[in-house]
Amino acid sequence: MPADAYNRSVKDLRISVTDRCNFRCTYCMPLDQYEWISKKEILTFEEITRLATLFVGLGVEKIRLTGGEPLVRQNLDQLVAKVAAISGLKDLCLTTNGALLAEKIDSLKAAGLKRINISLDTLDPEKFRRMTKRGDLEKVLEGIFAAKDHGLHPIKLNAVIERGVNDDDILELVEFSREHGLAIRFIEYMDVGNSNNWTSEKLVSKAEILEKISSRYPLREIGRDQGSAPSVDYEFIDGRGDLGVIASVTEPFCSSCTRARLTADGKLVTCLFSQMGHDVKALLRNGTSDEDLVKFLSGVWRARRDRYSADRLEAMRSSHYDPKSHKKIEMISLGG
Repeated sequence: MPADAYNRSVKDLRISVTDRCNFRCTYCMPLDQYEWISKKEILTFEEITRLATLFVGLGVEKIRLTGGEPLVRQNLDQLVAKVAAISGLKDLCLTTNGALLAEKIDSLKAAGLKRINISLDTLDPEKFRRMTKRGDLEKVLEGIFAAKDHGLHPIKLNAVIERGVNDDDILELVEFSREHGLAIRFIEYMDVGNSNNWTSEKLVSKAEILEKISSRYPLREIGRDQGSAPSVDYEFIDGRGDLGVIASVTEPFCSSCTRARLTADGKLVTCLFSQMGHDVKALLRNGTSDEDLVKFLSGVWRARRDRYSADRLEAMRSSHYDPKSHKKIEMISLGG
């Protein structure tokens, strides 16, 4: 099991299956038009499965399928079945905006999907349309309840909180999750990609989020799952569920990050805020053996020195941080 320059092992793999999305969420991919990756450059299901299997051999325990929006990829259930069958894999999850989930949940569940994360930033239909530019809240809610009816567990809701946009929705989202027995994760607004015009003024910190929630629903800290999860988890003192906060900006967790990412076009990326990826697809399509692929993957991970969020916090504290000075891979190809 390889360890990187800061002695962090690779335990989690996030695989983007497409750069395309049916939403244009303002914090992720706010432009109306993008230069899409050519379909012939997108990894096939067989290529993804081969790489996923090699990563599990290197110590990966959890795999998350992401996008873009993964459910716009045709026949995704076939990939779910292939990945779910990998010997030694402990956990398989899908992150989705939920808009197509109700119509696809039967095949996904049959293929072996047991849990899911669904983005839900507001319960106000008009605000939801503004934030996603083209999303229908009713379709997303239909997908959430379809997943629940099919027995997926846990179902985690992800809410990115942006000041002046949906910071007044926090308590309503908490109440919705408690009412329906769903977990919820609040995410600090981050400078992902290059297009979302991030500023610290739009940041709602973890401390502020927790203060707002605790004023109505007292919380008790649980901590990070296995010590390395991005979310710090809390349980409601009244026993009705739990929530988490991902505070990449104000409380970086670089020191315990065990996540690798595979882009839709086959680049291995070692940080959410990376400027570049390492081309694995070229090796796959040039006939490289599994043994040599493992050497390549291990070498990339051992050379990993990423600590972007920790560096960002230091720069913010010294008033020297300019998010546009660090060009990053766009979220549409990288995945969350």
